[in-house]
Amino acid sequence: MTPIFIDSAEQLATHLARWDSAEFLAIDTEFVREQTYYPILCLIQISDGGDNVCIDPLAISNLEPLFEFLRQSSAIKVFHAASQDLEIFVRLAGACPQPLFDTQIAAAMLGYGDQLGYAGLVSKMMDVQLDKSLSRTNWARRPLSDKELAYAADDVRYLAQIYPRLRDELQAKGRLDWHSQDCINLSLAERYQAAPELEWRRLKGLARLSARAQNVAAAIAAWRETMAEQCDRPRRWIISDEALYALAERQPERIEQLSDLLVLPPKTIEKHGAILISLIQETQSQDKPALIEETRADEARKQLLKRTLDKARAIAKELNIPPSLLAPRADIEALVDKAGAADIALLNGWRRQVAGNTLLSILP
Repeated sequence: MTPIFIDSAEQLATHLARWDSAEFLAIDTEFVREQTYYPILCLIQISDGGDNVCIDPLAISNLEPLFEFLRQSSAIKVFHAASQDLEIFVRLAGACPQPLFDTQIAAAMLGYGDQLGYAGLVSKMMDVQLDKSLSRTNWARRPLSDKELAYAADDVRYLAQIYPRLRDELQAKGRLDWHSQDCINLSLAERYQAAPELEWRRLKGLARLSARAQNVAAAIAAWRETMAEQCDRPRRWIISDEALYALAERQPERIEQLSDLLVLPPKTIEKHGAILISLIQETQSQDKPALIEETRADEARKQLLKRTLDKARAIAKELNIPPSLLAPRADIEALVDKAGAADIALLNGWRRQVAGNTLLSILP
């Protein structure tokens, strides 16, 4: 089926009126972000189960009528692995489309697979092998070919067919409420808004550093995020993780010493050297505690963690869901270390009912 291409406000208004009575809308986006901090929205695909529409946001200057419709309409907004799409909507519209149905989450809850990709889900449920040869298309280029538009529209054409089946299977298994809880959490706008002071959480292996080095790393990560956002450039273009760690560990005291690290380009030193030295000195003077403590795995804790992990996996197996959907290892470790005080999904909603209380009872 040839998709409908919309590149004017008048065409968009016609379809918004048509969709007003839709039960659901399958939605996907195409974007580019290789050279920017923020993704550049290049195409919005929507299917109501009949028409498959490709909307050109590069041609339509005012998308607010669409954003308002997606916030206010009672139609279920169906996405697959929605996070990246929702980040774009929050950036441009300030909120996520509501109410939300994520087919990747639904597939995991129904035992189809953990973090199953869209093509894999279509293959399993529709016995259709999607052509992925155009996955690296430059979606910002115009005009888009008929083949490219058909490729993009396939991302919602099959999604519209899969959604009712997944919804009905969740209902039959008594897990539709589980899914609703997860989708409500997924569609909280604050999940997709930059919080520079928390960017240190992206850093891997931070616990191996001293308390002072951890805080230096956190200060530089926060500065980097703010700069990347302001300049609309990828954070790695501001300063790489390798350079960030080197600065945190070595903590140079003068600009001249930055070159000795062999991780910063001369232009970066010239442009940002003074502020990096200032951040290091300021953080050193504050003498803050460690952001994260490296857990010393004594034998008792090892055994308790193993018992808790084994029980969590057994519960997940009995429910026929991936263990990571129930609780990733990091959550189990937090539970072992902090018990009921752990701030983890496992101790809330359906997860607490089916596993959290049982796992708490294992703890001393």
